[in-house]
Amino acid sequence: MPLALYLLALTTFAMGTSEFMLAGLVPEIADGLGVPVGTAGLLTSAFAVGMMAGAPLMAALARRWPARRTLLGCVAVFALGHVVAAVAPGFALLFAARVLAALANAGFLAVAIGTAVGLVAPDRKGRALAVLLAGTTLATVAGVPAGALLGAALGWRATFWAIALLCLLAALGIVRGVPARSAPTEEDLAAGPSLRTELAQLREPRLMVAMLLGALVNGGTFAAFTFLAPVVTDVAGLDELWVPLALVLFGAGSFVGVTLAGRLSDRRPGLVAGLGSPLLLLGWVLLAMLAAHPVALLVAVFVQGALAFAVGSTWIARVLYAASGAPTMAGSYATAALNAGAAAGPALGALAISGSGELGPVWTAAGLSAVSLVVMTAARPARGRVRRPAGSASTAPSRTRR
Repeated sequence: MPLALYLLALTTFAMGTSEFMLAGLVPEIADGLGVPVGTAGLLTSAFAVGMMAGAPLMAALARRWPARRTLLGCVAVFALGHVVAAVAPGFALLFAARVLAALANAGFLAVAIGTAVGLVAPDRKGRALAVLLAGTTLATVAGVPAGALLGAALGWRATFWAIALLCLLAALGIVRGVPARSAPTEEDLAAGPSLRTELAQLREPRLMVAMLLGALVNGGTFAAFTFLAPVVTDVAGLDELWVPLALVLFGAGSFVGVTLAGRLSDRRPGLVAGLGSPLLLLGWVLLAMLAAHPVALLVAVFVQGALAFAVGSTWIARVLYAASGAPTMAGSYATAALNAGAAAGPALGALAISGSGELGPVWTAAGLSAVSLVVMTAARPARGRVRRPAGSASTAPSRTRR
């Protein structure tokens, strides 16, 4: 894999830390701003909604911009959003700051995915996506627990300042790893598919099924993960210091899952989805039933992190293959699918925790996983390996992103 791909993953680490860190800070933010825990959890949904809506918009706007300039601009706006969040006096401004940061994250990820798949051979999109998402999973291993510890020691606002500083390193990585190139010319744009043609890809059933399945799996993951802290402390009866450990275990599992899936999703996607999906559902059920037992809970958290990211990243890789005729927009479709689930999951989890207690979000994750199984079974003909037009996936991204 090219060095530039790993340097892009550095930025997904910073942004992933921001996206996931609220899982360990929800109770503190709720107390600090005087809002219910369920309301504070909606900050995750706010971030995801901004990414879901912003990804296609930013990708469409960035068609005429050089990749490095676009990526650096997104990182700058992302850092600004965290500065605003760190000084926000109330929930409304914090909510708005999360949406602003999400729009920047959406633009970055949409362009970064397109750039990443343009750096590798057409049949290695899953591997490239796995490297890029590894930055996010490593954020759950190192960045998110560190944020939880920093928040416990210095207050939740300190974590937002830390992310703003981390963006400086991310920017340096982009400058070093992504070559400076001129914006695509009119001839370059004319040589590739038009924006209307790329948007028309959304009418393809295979693409829509892959996006829906990715959203459902990711929705279940975020429903449970966002409200993991109350499960650890209130259901399992562990001290708050165990929350970072639970987050580390989930992150370690997610890294294992996305790494293994990256090696299989290009050639054996049916194996990962067909075997992993029912196991994911069973795992959520067992986690809910065994959550009162600390050892069983921690083991289940690791396993579910691996299963959720293995299955979820496989469906997102399928999005990229199904959208091979949309080289500049495929990354935004993948980003939108990821964050449709990330928006709906915490919102459904917040409803569940207010109505059914701390384990409500875990049962929500089980329900969404069950729905994904039904959809996957009903859409079996659309699950076959996506045929890729010769040359279209490998040449178009480099033409439009550089």
